[in-house]
Amino acid sequence: MEPLFRPVNTPPRAAATVVLLRDGEHGPEVMMVRRHGGSEVLGGAYVFPGGKLDEHDSDEALLARAGAPPEALQARLGEHALEARIAAGLFVAACRETVEEACVLLARGADGELAGRVHRHLHAGAAFGAVLAQLGLELASETLVPWSRWITPRVPALMNRRFDTRFFVAALPPGQQARHDGREVTESVWIAPHAALQRYRRGEMLLVPAQIMTLDHVGRHASVASVLEEAGRRPPLVVEPESFEDEGVRTMVYPGDERHPVRTRAMPGPTRLVMRGPLFEPPEGFDAFLD
Repeated sequence: MEPLFRPVNTPPRAAATVVLLRDGEHGPEVMMVRRHGGSEVLGGAYVFPGGKLDEHDSDEALLARAGAPPEALQARLGEHALEARIAAGLFVAACRETVEEACVLLARGADGELAGRVHRHLHAGAAFGAVLAQLGLELASETLVPWSRWITPRVPALMNRRFDTRFFVAALPPGQQARHDGREVTESVWIAPHAALQRYRRGEMLLVPAQIMTLDHVGRHASVASVLEEAGRRPPLVVEPESFEDEGVRTMVYPGDERHPVRTRAMPGPTRLVMRGPLFEPPEGFDAFLD
């Protein structure tokens, strides 16, 4: 993917993504999927399962199976200016995209067999709400913990569209195994966050800045429980990057950087990424991700 330099003036579209976690030998591992190379959005990139908010995600019948009232989910998201049914719909979208792309069903009492059934129904064209109703399922929205909110800048790094994406963290449910769908996403991998960054460094894995910064943040934790504990004790981080050319170098800055309008740091680690060749990295190099 080539970097973009022209502004995108359309408003950002609401989206949801799930950082699916499991404990590995040396700390938490994340499930990443590779988007189909022909995709209009981030084709060939490794991302967390997710996608845009569908209008049906906020249907009344579907929200009745969301696992909590819309007002409660709105409060958990921490966005009181957002309509409650839209806030709840983002939790639904996160669950729907996770089972569509990763075959992991965040529903109460769901095991691997049930996740596979729902996955097959959706890929046969069935509506998510209809499948949940048919199987008598209620979503386990309590397993989704809001982590951050990323709003694509007007001059995006690698996309010609803007998104307002809510990132959730969730542990892989017992008895389920994640796998890619083979359609929207063509590969998948469980990987330690900093191992993913090293693969990106070597040109073996295509990543974009939001995933890069999220991997660095999650990778600073020693366990899944530690990630979930951080997410549960603070409101979601709001990150609206600023993108510009600095002496001919494409630069992305984040809250806390001297060039960002928000002077309070949002995340640990570097406050800016610069593009060197095909890679985004901290100005001082990739070792800054390990500080």
